[in-house]
Amino acid sequence: MAPSLNDDSPPSTIDEAFTENNLQPFFVLQKGSSRKSDRKSSGTGRTRRIDLSSASPKNSANIEDEKEDENMNLRMEAFEFVWSKIESTIKDVLRDINTNVFSEIQTWVHQSFDTIRSLGTPEFPEATQSFPIISDANSKRLFTGLVLTKNMEFVDDLLTFEELGKHLKYQGYRVANLSSLDFTAKNGVGGCLRSLLRQFLMSSLDPADMSILASWYREENCNNPVVVIIDDIERCCGSVLSDFILMLSEWVIKIPVILIMGVATTLDAPRNILPSNALRCLCPFEFTLGTPAERMDAVVEAVLVKPCSGFIIGHKVAVFMRNYFVSQDGTLTSFIRALKIACTQHFYTEPLSVILLEFASEEDNLVLEIERHGLLPEVLWKHVFELPSCQRVRLNKPTSESLAHAFSEWKRLQNQWRAVVLCLYATGKGEKVRLLDLFCEAIDPKSYNQGEFDTNMKAEKDPVLSSSRIKGHVICKAVRLVRDLSTVQLGNLLKIWENLTVGIPEINGKVKELLSLLNVEDGKSSKKDLIVTPRRHTSRIQLNIEKDSKSLSDRAANLIECMVRDYMHPIECIPFHEIFCFKDVDKLRLALIGDPRRRIQVDLLEFQKLLCCRCCTSSSNALLPSMHDASIMYKLAQEHGDLINLHDWYQSFKSIVLCPNSKRKPRRSPLPKKRKGIKEAESQSEASIQARFCGAVTELQITGLLRMPSKRRPDFAQRVAFGL
Repeated sequence: MAPSLNDDSPPSTIDEAFTENNLQPFFVLQKGSSRKSDRKSSGTGRTRRIDLSSASPKNSANIEDEKEDENMNLRMEAFEFVWSKIESTIKDVLRDINTNVFSEIQTWVHQSFDTIRSLGTPEFPEATQSFPIISDANSKRLFTGLVLTKNMEFVDDLLTFEELGKHLKYQGYRVANLSSLDFTAKNGVGGCLRSLLRQFLMSSLDPADMSILASWYREENCNNPVVVIIDDIERCCGSVLSDFILMLSEWVIKIPVILIMGVATTLDAPRNILPSNALRCLCPFEFTLGTPAERMDAVVEAVLVKPCSGFIIGHKVAVFMRNYFVSQDGTLTSFIRALKIACTQHFYTEPLSVILLEFASEEDNLVLEIERHGLLPEVLWKHVFELPSCQRVRLNKPTSESLAHAFSEWKRLQNQWRAVVLCLYATGKGEKVRLLDLFCEAIDPKSYNQGEFDTNMKAEKDPVLSSSRIKGHVICKAVRLVRDLSTVQLGNLLKIWENLTVGIPEINGKVKELLSLLNVEDGKSSKKDLIVTPRRHTSRIQLNIEKDSKSLSDRAANLIECMVRDYMHPIECIPFHEIFCFKDVDKLRLALIGDPRRRIQVDLLEFQKLLCCRCCTSSSNALLPSMHDASIMYKLAQEHGDLINLHDWYQSFKSIVLCPNSKRKPRRSPLPKKRKGIKEAESQSEASIQARFCGAVTELQITGLLRMPSKRRPDFAQRVAFGL
């Protein structure tokens, strides 16, 4: 067995924060500790090795290591600041999406409360007694708001109902948020009531009784309703939910309770869950939240398209995250989690990512004080000029001012790209063009080609080519929609374009020119309508108006084509984009989805990279006794097919783990005692080898690489995984 390294060295700050929320495949072998001698220099990409035999290391090495650690800490601080800004932006966007629905719910709650109060208010003794008040059936109707979330996964809805509760609390209402976990058959209706008392009275009482809640409501002199929010009724136990509704309906006059329930699928879900007696107690009202696709487009627009933090993702990463979003039933939470992991990976691997702190802070002085970020000038310039995107750009003089000018040019190109993308999105929004799909196409560096764009536009005009070559092309679809707009629709769209291109004179001037032409044509057409003309000329005038409108639509389509061709530079085509853009899709895929079986196979075959023992690294592919037993067994298994003969496998393993000298036959001793001791030693070594063999086979079985022998073929084991 190879000697293991010392694992007592403290990890760096960035490692501790990164491994907390990061998904990594598990390792069969013990991973060696990361030493400073094995770490790579962040700026140069070369390996630095520190002589551990020396009692006093060099001062230059210590200074360089301190600079590297300082840069790591600064990058971690920059990541925390950038991600906090992204996270707060996402919360604000989701809150703004639900503002209109929340306002409608608030108005409905207030009207329902007034209706309940109009039925009368009982006195304190009558309101706190357990028996119900004798009145008509309408007094037992429970006002219920059914909030349709249109989401198969309730993870995204947790934040929505939490924000709804905060919104109603801000209006002075008493609100309690109940989860579907409170409505289980094990806890019964008493568990729901205890949860209500715990949230309203701030204490847990057992046994729980509604009279306690009624006494609290009267003692508090509440003049506002009591709102109970259930996030997802389709995950609740139907019988417990039915008993809870019947109980609240008996106390609705004493305690003005208003119920809000989340429905994920259809509004007919309560009929499938609740019995008829519980349904008769409900007075339902319907509310509909935005779809997951609409929430996704709003998040993409605020975080990835508009200037939020300076951080952006590459084309392959965006396509993977879009497919991951679709495969996860449109869960926005999974998309945000993937974005956070991508942001973490970027700050962990890119030394100059600390510059994003200035972009997130909206500062203009980006690199004039670059040394405060722990980056030496020579390291900075060497790293900058080794970037692939910088190879084709020549700076006259490598100074901070020239780099600041390059970053300003990068921001200018990004603003142009952003304006064109938003204009395309505004054009196709009515035809359900999704911003996430448009974003994936707009950042594709391969599609940014003049000839390819012209070919696509010709195919859009030819339905045969369109259906065969560019079916579903979002950008060309948006351009085609401009040609089909009426005069009024085109005028409204041009006004939107004018607002989106403010600050970009190259585009804004062309939009204003086209808008002025449209206003002139509108004035001419209105004057023609006022002039009394013979009936035979009416059709000719109408044709002229339609022709002018078609001409303006063609001009608008040509304008958006020009904007796409000249101003929509993808991020990966701009110099220095590696500092701001995360493109390593393999790391993100491994962190999110993982590939444990492949990772296990790689660890077993390339164990010397993890164990770092000298004897294993010195030999090329030879199997040595010091290797890990599972690695020896798996390498030997590569010589077999689907079935592995256990006897041959064991003999091969035995020949490797035994020392070469043990293969020689021992000399026969004339003494019986010596001969007996040799036999005991041989039997003891045989037993230990068999134990090691069984242990390695069990490890391979647990990791899913091997299937144990069956009764039908007890002398053969079956391989499960092949290849990497």
